[in-house]
Amino acid sequence: MADLSKITCIEDLKKVAKRRVPRMFYQYVDSGSWTQSTYRSNHADFDNIMFRQKVLVDMDNRSLATTIVGQKVKMPIAVAPTGFTGMVHADGELLAAKACENFGVPYTLSTMSIASLEDVRSATSAPFWFQLYVMKDREFMRNLIERAKAVHCGALVLTADLQITGQRHCDIKNGLSAPPKPTLRNILDLMTKPYWVKNMLGTKRRTFGNIVGHAKNVDNLDKLLEWVGQQFDPSLSWDDVATIKELWGGKLIIKGILDPEDARMAYEHGADAIVVSNHGGRQLDFASSTINMLPSIVDKVGDKLEVLLDGGIYSGQNALKAYALGAKGVFVGRPHLWGLGAYEQAGVTRALEILYREMDLSMAFCGKTQIEEVNKEILLPGTYPTPKY
Repeated sequence: MADLSKITCIEDLKKVAKRRVPRMFYQYVDSGSWTQSTYRSNHADFDNIMFRQKVLVDMDNRSLATTIVGQKVKMPIAVAPTGFTGMVHADGELLAAKACENFGVPYTLSTMSIASLEDVRSATSAPFWFQLYVMKDREFMRNLIERAKAVHCGALVLTADLQITGQRHCDIKNGLSAPPKPTLRNILDLMTKPYWVKNMLGTKRRTFGNIVGHAKNVDNLDKLLEWVGQQFDPSLSWDDVATIKELWGGKLIIKGILDPEDARMAYEHGADAIVVSNHGGRQLDFASSTINMLPSIVDKVGDKLEVLLDGGIYSGQNALKAYALGAKGVFVGRPHLWGLGAYEQAGVTRALEILYREMDLSMAFCGKTQIEEVNKEILLPGTYPTPKY
């Protein structure tokens, strides 16, 4: 195992992951839709926001501890739901969930995970969250919700921005699937990834664990791919939210909000929290970055429900900027996947350590010792976005 103390930023993990993870799964993580404009702006728009440095302030006894959707956390960061996690590294969801439990932040399992809900519960005692995609097969959806209840998930994250799928050039060209199809191109690539192959041969989890064995007539890879391609429901609407909330009965988070009016609708339909998100730049290209829309959404509903944010959180400094602008927490997706692909569970832990240290030190430099004291006063006026409408 490498000396992870020499891994000092998320970019270090990304470089190692690129060497170790098969091309189709690395590019699945590190790409957006169409021109990737939104993917890039999610990160770049944080760079315009400047901190106000304060000096000769007592910086002892600092804490990032707070709560997100009623759950105590070591820092206001949760790991985002990401599909194909178990293809980035064997048993990836289990390893990431364990890292999150040990560190003290929530882990969110995707509907399109490789490990199942039951697999993750067997690996962790923490109240992990579950992200729901609404499928045309509503019986399957209801069963998913019941399974999430049975394993005591702490919150249900309803993804609202994937009724249809944005065009992701890399995924189409790579023929993305789990497991990879045995084409010549894939075989040649896997020959250069012995670390990944060795670990994948040691697990039985190589396809979508929440679907295979649970969806009707899905018993081989071709049927699975056909089922997935047909099941995302373009008819999903606000009318469905009340039904889902009633079936679930617990904390409901709606992810994929990028407009203040949609944020208001989420509140009116019973959401406990929302995630300001453009799906990591993987859906509508040339949509706004999430940090630019955050102040408008906080201004609209921030006193009514918890506003969270994802997109572009590749550093603790970006997480702190989002918190200062009103987000009660942020989701990180790609950083934990790069850590996972690079160094397994230890890599996820290292990603969380990096984010924590960057957030903690930056807060101190801005003259604050408790995260719950942080607001936009730590930011330089004129450099951060303000409500637009």
